[in-house]
Amino acid sequence: MKKVLLSMAAVALLFTACDDDSQTANHEQEIDMSDFYVYTDADTDESAKSANGKNNFKSCHTMVSLNRQLKENPGLEKKMYDVEYHTRKFIAAKGKPGGGGPGGGGDTDVDVLPIQDNLGIINIPVYIHIVYPNANSITNAQVTSQMDILNADFRDINTNQLPSGTTFANDATDAEFSFTLAGTFRHNDSRSSWGTNDAVKAAYPPITPETHLNIWVCNIGGGILGYAQFPGGNPATDGVVLGGDYFGITSGVYGAGRTATHEVGHYFNLRHIWGDGRCNRDDFVTDTPTARASNGGCPTFPSVSCKSADMTMNYMDYTYDACMYMFTDGQRNRMRAIFASGGARASMVGN
Repeated sequence: MKKVLLSMAAVALLFTACDDDSQTANHEQEIDMSDFYVYTDADTDESAKSANGKNNFKSCHTMVSLNRQLKENPGLEKKMYDVEYHTRKFIAAKGKPGGGGPGGGGDTDVDVLPIQDNLGIINIPVYIHIVYPNANSITNAQVTSQMDILNADFRDINTNQLPSGTTFANDATDAEFSFTLAGTFRHNDSRSSWGTNDAVKAAYPPITPETHLNIWVCNIGGGILGYAQFPGGNPATDGVVLGGDYFGITSGVYGAGRTATHEVGHYFNLRHIWGDGRCNRDDFVTDTPTARASNGGCPTFPSVSCKSADMTMNYMDYTYDACMYMFTDGQRNRMRAIFASGGARASMVGN
């Protein structure tokens, strides 16, 4: 009888220990989503810039497009919540901070290291759709130059370009993405401008968007350089749209191909560096400082807002192409999370 009682006690102790371990594990995996948001003031902000004639600002309509998509698709917000939850859970499981604190911005003093995700260099196959009255006006040389720029920007660590006296050099990183041209499709189309309501995608649908990045090159109109779709959106409109004047190596302050880098950053789930919400909104990345608004031109360092120097040289700001040259470790971790198992773009890995 004594042996039976001892055995029962041992079993009870075992269950208690397992329950404690389960509670500990659950506690460790708790993900704070209290700062998550999708709608922004982008519509108002972009309209104000246009009305004030601030043409020196890069005009990305990704967040404006997102607001429209959210209104048209009531289920999109939940899908984006799920993508964000997976992203934070993946990064937390690796033990490396990657998201900003609830309701606040990032802090460049926080040590964020690149996560070890065993994904290696992630190759992204790219289909390019050129839609112009004369589709040959966008040359093969432009296509090649744009692919070269994407490969350089997502692999290079341009610490030699960073201002002296800043800690930002500690944050610049190799994101470990490569891009391979899978095909170029040229469509002669007389339409003079396409806008940002995905009309060009409806006319020329994406090809296997679950495994390929689709890029449309067309005249968007309205001084808009480009726009992208975040992970979790409709596959029928998934991809990036770029104005032909800003595609690859062209001319002018936005002629170095960085519009594509910026928009692919959105496609990889990065927000604008200032969070599209002044000092009280975050981009969900710990090692990017909070900023009051976008920066344009080529600011002299330091450009200060929200009591800290803005990371104006980040690809996710609006500065001129020659003056943006880095992603951070936190941004790297965030982008790569969506390619991990269960991530919104995991089906692209290995293609």
